[in-house]
Amino acid sequence: MSAPSLSIRVDLPGGRLGPGKVALLEAIAREGSISAAARSIGMSYRRAWALVEQVNATFGGPAVEASAGGRQGGGAALTPLGRDLVAAYRAIEDAAAAAARAHLAVLSRRWT
Repeated sequence: MSAPSLSIRVDLPGGRLGPGKVALLEAIAREGSISAAARSIGMSYRRAWALVEQVNATFGGPAVEASAGGRQGGGAALTPLGRDLVAAYRAIEDAAAAAARAHLAVLSRRWT
């Protein structure tokens, strides 16, 4: 069994932001396209697009800017909103992990 860890989901009035959506946003930033990002994290292209649409609807603006394909190929990049979402989520995750570190150590000693 692996060591205990936290998984953070932020519930918002219009939806939620969690590890899957953030991993997808990070992969889009890294890969430069939604399809390549989806492949890199083992997600279907359709599911990736659905998650991008959910994020955009939840936050009232585009987190990802996509350009249509064609001879030059398409692409995608995070908008300033998308970059801010990733940064805020990772900051929340880091703060929660720091606050829980001692408690996770107790769980680790007792049940792993």
